[in-house]
Amino acid sequence: MEHRKLGRTDTSLSFIGLGCVTFGREIDEDASAAILDDAVERGINWLDTAEAYGGGNARTYRRDVLKVDDVRETSDIMGSSEIIIGKWMKARGCRDDVVICSKVSSGNSPENIARALRVSLERLQVDCVDIYELHSPDESVPIAESLAALDEEVSAGRIGTVGCSNFNAAQLREALDASAREGYARFEVVQPPYNLADPGAQDELFPLCRREEVAITSYSPLAAGFLAGKYTPDLNAFPKGSRFDVIPGHADIYFNDRNFRNVERLRALADNRGIPMVRMAMAWAMGHPDITSVLVGARHAGHLDNAFDALALKADTELRDEMSSWLAD
Repeated sequence: MEHRKLGRTDTSLSFIGLGCVTFGREIDEDASAAILDDAVERGINWLDTAEAYGGGNARTYRRDVLKVDDVRETSDIMGSSEIIIGKWMKARGCRDDVVICSKVSSGNSPENIARALRVSLERLQVDCVDIYELHSPDESVPIAESLAALDEEVSAGRIGTVGCSNFNAAQLREALDASAREGYARFEVVQPPYNLADPGAQDELFPLCRREEVAITSYSPLAAGFLAGKYTPDLNAFPKGSRFDVIPGHADIYFNDRNFRNVERLRALADNRGIPMVRMAMAWAMGHPDITSVLVGARHAGHLDNAFDALALKADTELRDEMSSWLAD
């Protein structure tokens, strides 16, 4: 497994990282532990989680936002992803063998960052997370205030490296400028979605990261499973237990005419080449030269198999160029 440097730090990440959003949500603790074991055995050295990743979190989201109160998760535990990772690391005695990234998802005020980090450390059963990120921008809090709070936690030894997720180029630029101006620890990593159905990060964010030596750990290479070709425009026909069934809001991001058209192109190309759709879609997301690592979620070992097969395919630049041409439509 190739490893690449995390920004300007001394930390290196495996090119494939394990996204742990499914733990306690789509899969139970035993299945999660099996995937963690498999990932580490294959050379994956970093695990991505967040305070918001949990069966209880997903159920609360559907109840509060969609007004749907039913059971679709394997547990109703808040923060189940961090809890499962923490129990697994303790049982295996492998804390020093993995890089842990978590995120504050509930607001970027200094007080909430301190609270969320404390809870995440307790769930993970660790004294420090290697990477801690703002899960999304928070317009109610000046970015300098959030950076000051993160800098304090770095100085206290509870965070190794700080970063952000779902920031656009302008927001990252503002944060980098604030860190330089105030002398705060800067974002060394940004985590954007990047896939054939949502490729926008490559236009402005990636070039900025290249210039500033900020690592890119992209996520959702299959667009939350949309690029697997198993969905139709019918919002009432999500496969039971799928990502869109548990978190229906993903449809707002990916369900449009262009994306469904490109899924059919992907299907036709897959049939012509004799290569599975998911492998080609994932290889496309892995093929951008600015990417440090690609996060892959898994509900079973076959999903990791897909990722490693795609890794072998990503060097096919002719294939990637043909798929990229669809984005001009």
